[in-house]
Amino acid sequence: MAEEDFIYRISTEQEWEEFQKNGSSFGAEIDKSTCYYHLSKLDQVQLTLKNFFLNVKEDLYLLQVDPKKLGDGLIYEAVDEVNSFPHFYGPEKTFVPLPLDSVVKAEKLTFTNGNFTCSFLT
Repeated sequence: MAEEDFIYRISTEQEWEEFQKNGSSFGAEIDKSTCYYHLSKLDQVQLTLKNFFLNVKEDLYLLQVDPKKLGDGLIYEAVDEVNSFPHFYGPEKTFVPLPLDSVVKAEKLTFTNGNFTCSFLT
């Protein structure tokens, strides 16, 4: 699979630790309040980081997720005229946690010269 065939989750250090400890995560408060897991396509990651994560004080990780492992619980939804984002609801919109076995790779993000970087973001 090419990099653009994956979807991505921006996770805090606390959430990434939850994944590793429990084998899954229900995500952040925004995920719990909307009852779906917020994800991004690769070309949306920088914008998402800049819009929602600039003031986060803990370390951030970018998780590369295999969409084939999420089944029909993954839905792409338009948020404006240009962007549709992947949202993971779980089977039949039951809001199950995102499983760790769907995560292919995880990398710690660094913030340098006004941009977030890791090997996924070249």
